[in-house]
Amino acid sequence: MITKIFKNISEHKSEKIPAAALIISVASFLSFLLGLLRDRMLTSIFGAGNTLDVYYAAFRIPDFVAMVLMMGAISVAVIPIFTQNLVKNKEQAFFYFTNVLNLFLLSLTIVCVILFIFTAQLVFLIAPGFPFDKKEITIHLTRIMLLSPILMGVSNMISAILMVFKRFLVTSISPILYNFGSIIGILFFVPIMGISGLAWGVVLGAVMHLLIQLPALSKIGFSFKPAFNFLDKGFLLTLKLTIPRAIGLTATQINLIIITAIGSLLVAGSVTVFSLANDLAAPIIGLIAIPFATAVFPALSLAISKGDKTDFLQKFYSSFRQILFLIIPASGIAYILRAHLVRVVFGAGLFDWTATKLTAACFGIFMISLSAQGLIYLVSKTFYAIKNTWIPATVSLASIAVLPGLAYFFVHFLARQNGFSNFIFYVLRIDQTPSTPVLGLPLAISIDAIIQIILLLWFLKIKVKEIEFKNLFIFFGKVLFATIIATLLAYGIRQIFGGYLGSSTFLILFFQTAVVGISGLLIYLLTAYIMKIEEVKHLRNYIITQAGFLNPKK
Repeated sequence: MITKIFKNISEHKSEKIPAAALIISVASFLSFLLGLLRDRMLTSIFGAGNTLDVYYAAFRIPDFVAMVLMMGAISVAVIPIFTQNLVKNKEQAFFYFTNVLNLFLLSLTIVCVILFIFTAQLVFLIAPGFPFDKKEITIHLTRIMLLSPILMGVSNMISAILMVFKRFLVTSISPILYNFGSIIGILFFVPIMGISGLAWGVVLGAVMHLLIQLPALSKIGFSFKPAFNFLDKGFLLTLKLTIPRAIGLTATQINLIIITAIGSLLVAGSVTVFSLANDLAAPIIGLIAIPFATAVFPALSLAISKGDKTDFLQKFYSSFRQILFLIIPASGIAYILRAHLVRVVFGAGLFDWTATKLTAACFGIFMISLSAQGLIYLVSKTFYAIKNTWIPATVSLASIAVLPGLAYFFVHFLARQNGFSNFIFYVLRIDQTPSTPVLGLPLAISIDAIIQIILLLWFLKIKVKEIEFKNLFIFFGKVLFATIIATLLAYGIRQIFGGYLGSSTFLILFFQTAVVGISGLLIYLLTAYIMKIEEVKHLRNYIITQAGFLNPKK
């Protein structure tokens, strides 16, 4: 039976973009639930303090390697070139992939060995505010987790190819297993190995992420060949497209390292609070923006390869509207439920009320720019589809000049009593304490994201002159208005429930959060329907079709 299940997963194909996006969203939801369960277990056991500061800081170097050299850079270069080769000849496409996989795996291994040797020096740059013993533990965990980017790099390259063949189910399940590995580490490795068990759990998750995809890779006809041709035209073109993307991702990772470094200079627990708020915001982007951007990317690349500009534009417009339609109300409702969500997810054990309020405030700030962060994924993928990786890279590089200054400015001003800090504290319903300067970190990231999406859209219009944004901006205004109505009414419902039921137990808190969230969503959909926003009908028809009740009239 288990063999049959794995066979069905390996062979499952999603022919339509909405279906693929739904699979990715559902799987992402399960993955993020496990991720939040993992974080709840961590906060319950360790609290917002030194141990988790070390754990999150130790991720910076492995994440830097994975994101820059494989998970992001290679996948965006591989898909357009692979599809271009696939249109001509399948065997040629597979040779290209084998060669690229082998060469980058070799390069990645060499890089990780070098970083292993110089981990101590790098940790002193990443977390300058950590005391010596805290740095020593960070070094130890980082060296263990350097195994992860090698495994994840290979696995994410395989995911890129499987998505071209519409194998979205198996590629969506792999992140679930990754988080499951981390949970195994907390439950079984930590009692035996101590804090090192957290790092080995991450490595186990990476192994599982890779293994689940290998049967599907075999099913599409791929077989490994010992190809190492550095002069292959496809590989050289991949490098040409990868280098700008790698530069852009380097900028993004440098920004995160800078944020971590600034956080390490603040009071103990600041890195943890920021990381938890970021982890709590990530599922919204992961459930909405990333699935649509991921699902439409191969289709955009294929449309460009075939020279079908009309199909390209139609898919871009559709994905843009769908992301806005879902992510704006989600961020609005999440904002008014920020404290509830933090208490439901992290409020256990050693995670106290002060940490809860700070994390909720950071999370609320992230909600301001959630739509911008979500659209960055789609617009960047659109540039990659037209084989232009320099523009997103340049915009990311520009953020290096902006983000550190913003972070320093906001942290500095939030540490003092002034009009700006008083306004922020009033809006977020939080008192000024020695810990509140950490709010400057998500505030800087949010403003930086808004600047980035404005620049990306401007450059996209220059590169693809046929794109028209007027109707998209009008659509944005309609969705924003419907969201404001829904959020205000949901806030009223929240206040009524809070007055009658209180929030003394987990079950009551969870019930309130669910009722207010669902009510807010239903109010939004009703408002959008009255305003004749077409995406409401598309969503209804798609749900009905997938449920198998009937086929809506075209």
